[in-house]
Amino acid sequence: MNNKLILFTSIIAISGSILAQDLTFEEYNPTSTLVVPGTVIKKAKFPFIDVHGHQYRMPNQDLAPVIAAMDTLNMGIMVNLSGRSGESLQKSVKNIADHYPNRFVVFANINFNDVGSEGWTQNAVNQLEEDCKNGAKGLKVYKSLGLSNKDINGNRIAVDDPRLDAIWSKCGELGIPVLIHTADPKSFWDPFDGDNERWLELKTRPRRKRSDTNPAPWQQLIDEQHRMFKKHPNTTFINAHMGWYANNLPKLSKLLDEIPNMNVGIGAIIAELGRQPRQAKAFFIKYQDRILFGKDSWKPEEFPTYFRVLESADEYFPYHKKYHAYWAMYGLDLPDDVLKKVYYKNALRIVPGLDKTLFPN
Repeated sequence: MNNKLILFTSIIAISGSILAQDLTFEEYNPTSTLVVPGTVIKKAKFPFIDVHGHQYRMPNQDLAPVIAAMDTLNMGIMVNLSGRSGESLQKSVKNIADHYPNRFVVFANINFNDVGSEGWTQNAVNQLEEDCKNGAKGLKVYKSLGLSNKDINGNRIAVDDPRLDAIWSKCGELGIPVLIHTADPKSFWDPFDGDNERWLELKTRPRRKRSDTNPAPWQQLIDEQHRMFKKHPNTTFINAHMGWYANNLPKLSKLLDEIPNMNVGIGAIIAELGRQPRQAKAFFIKYQDRILFGKDSWKPEEFPTYFRVLESADEYFPYHKKYHAYWAMYGLDLPDDVLKKVYYKNALRIVPGLDKTLFPN
């Protein structure tokens, strides 16, 4: 197959003449003629906590417009994972305290480059402790760990590098969760051809494509993460993007059973859940204490897709990004008690210091 161009050729008869029309796959996006009942849900049924938010300008940001959008969505609290560290983190915490002290919390970040330099591990642990004293409620680990971070010798730092063990242990001691993003969808490592389900995304965003060993095989990266989780059973982990197993819930079920300190966030994988409503609903009911709501990118107009997939019984409704999912969505119609856990109860239990008065019992 020619990866540079896929053409759909349709022949249309108009007043006895024939019109040939060539469309690329990127252009072909037909409006469904299926008539089914359903309603766009613009506001969540219950107040919710977004455990996977990003506000990169928070140290000096006017938070009022963000709060206004949060209120339209019924978002009670946003966890800003981009808290950084040191003075920047302190400025974010102060901005929150001065204006909306119960609506935002921040997670600290660590720069993993130069692991192996003298005193690096202890300095990182000390800084993490200081950041938590200054208001951080957790640690966010970006996908650069495992993909691009290099140690002092220029070698890739594995997710389960033993030089990082003291950091994960300290998080357990401090009682803060680690929300970690490892790798990306496996399709990014697979051949770029007509069998690749993320072909359109890779075609329109070619920088996301990786070779099988760039910088390591996908499975190796995922295995490193799981070994690290198992090595630190006293630390609570939130595996971002459902650990890239939302498209294989039987496998994810097995992992959750094997790794009791692992929880999962649903940021950026709602399209996977929306195409398997019966299996996903059973999964959410079984693991209702281990799943947390998260969106990832701050685009208020995209939240209704999440609400509709989680709350409704609607059939065959559109997703908001064709390049992520060219298929239609179906609602899981989750029971209220499960919705409450996913929306806020699990986060209230796992993330310390959140204002419980914002949420119903």
